[in-house]
Amino acid sequence: MSNRFYTSASSTLVRTRIVAKCFHRQRRFISSLTARRYPFGTAARPKFLSSLDRRGLCCNSHQHSTAASSPAVPASFAEWSGLSAWRFSKVDNRRVWGDKGPVARSGQASGDQDLCYSQTLAACAAEVLLTEDPKQKALLTHHAWQKFQAGGMPVGQAQPPPQPARPARPQLVPPKQVPIPKQSPLPLPVYMLHNLAHVELNAVDLAWDTVARFSHLGLDQGFYADFARVADDESRHLGWCLQRLEELGYAYGDMVAHSILWEGAQASTGDLAGRLAVVPMSQEARGLDAGPRLADKLVGCGDNRSAAIVSRIALEEKAHVAVGVSWFTKMAAAMGEDPGAVYRHCITSLGQQEALRPPYNHASREEVGLKQDWFVH
Repeated sequence: MSNRFYTSASSTLVRTRIVAKCFHRQRRFISSLTARRYPFGTAARPKFLSSLDRRGLCCNSHQHSTAASSPAVPASFAEWSGLSAWRFSKVDNRRVWGDKGPVARSGQASGDQDLCYSQTLAACAAEVLLTEDPKQKALLTHHAWQKFQAGGMPVGQAQPPPQPARPARPQLVPPKQVPIPKQSPLPLPVYMLHNLAHVELNAVDLAWDTVARFSHLGLDQGFYADFARVADDESRHLGWCLQRLEELGYAYGDMVAHSILWEGAQASTGDLAGRLAVVPMSQEARGLDAGPRLADKLVGCGDNRSAAIVSRIALEEKAHVAVGVSWFTKMAAAMGEDPGAVYRHCITSLGQQEALRPPYNHASREEVGLKQDWFVH
């Protein structure tokens, strides 16, 4: 944001009130859309979506918006250099952690190809959200992504469940009831891996929820493809964590967990800008902050194999944050607002101020386009 907005306390206050008023209206408007369905490509869609159409965020194209059709983003903004390669990469079948890193499974179980019965991507999203077993959820996610990537399956529309299905274990408790490492019955490496597995399970569901929950808006198909690919990445990460827990003689569910990630995202169920701010740009960004520290702790515990898994996951999380930043910046530009001001407003108005607290991995955040002045003041 330009320094002219900080010339005085009064001008800052006026600016804040204007932004708050604008985005309060935007959230009320998008919230009203959740109760209605607008057919793709018709003139019946609201003026807001027509505006996004002209700026390249809403269309029926199977491709990502081109630079020519995208809204005018700030001159200082630069997408993460690896985003394009990630978007157009092939389906990643390396779902097993081998001796030297991720590898493809040696064979497929009979009937794997018939796992995903839904005929639209949004319906697949709802199907995954209704799946309890973490391994089955991960496998169904992968086959849904394979099916979509093969072509011929439209995005469609679907209503996600109020909350995702969960296995009987772990027991979900308030965050303060989750034991700290010293009070946990699990060894420290297992404790950290269990927490990470829980994060990845939530990440799978949140990516699919984004696909289904905003499917009725008819956005550029690249938007839905991005978050379906994120879901597939997260399902692969979940699989690695579950595999490593089993190698260590434990299982997901061996300690209690909380649902704070899902509860935080629920605040943005009717707000597309808020969802992008809360999930990829805040929750996923925490993975960039914590990943290297977690890997170092595992090395200190003598568990280099787990540390390698965590390091790889942290590396792949960059694309997920970059996707959120890219679409969020386009959305802010489409509404003629500064993305940093919009981000801070979304986080504070949705009660997610915890996302603005340090520590930060500034280098990784800057690399993926998450500017320091957006969250540090």
